[in-house]
Amino acid sequence: MSVPSENLSGDPVGPVVSAAHLASGKMPALSELEYALTVSVNAFHRWMTRASAAAELAGLTPTDILVLHSVHHRGREKTLSDLCLVLNIEDTHLVNYALKKLESLDLISIGRRGKEKTAVISEKGAVACERYHAIREALLIESVQAMGIDPAEISRAATMLRALSGQYDQAARSAASL
Repeated sequence: MSVPSENLSGDPVGPVVSAAHLASGKMPALSELEYALTVSVNAFHRWMTRASAAAELAGLTPTDILVLHSVHHRGREKTLSDLCLVLNIEDTHLVNYALKKLESLDLISIGRRGKEKTAVISEKGAVACERYHAIREALLIESVQAMGIDPAEISRAATMLRALSGQYDQAARSAASL
């Protein structure tokens, strides 16, 4: 089956994808979404690292930044397993490494609850998260608002992406059993 001559928007160029052979199946729109996700994830990672550097947190990886903000979330102690679950990171070593790095920078404090490693935000970490927040508001939120996108549309897109993540997780489990 060939790639359709029009995408869903009626553009005669066809779907914008990174791999036409994957878009030639039953659902080319999913290939369009996958390409948009790839580009978006890379842009998001670039944004996080640059915004963190501007917030005086140079040298953090996207995973470090996600873990830092997750530890700060709601000001409650988080376990390693909670962080992995919330961030959908299967390899606990990645999160554990980020926790060690953040602790070495005095951004979080590591503790234990029984046998489980826990993390809480430090005062320095909370201040850094607030600097990041201020930069995000000024540079990202204002420009997104200027686009005139309805926040409800963004919420619907987020809901759809969370639902699709479950489909990808299930497909990954199935692929692992082949």
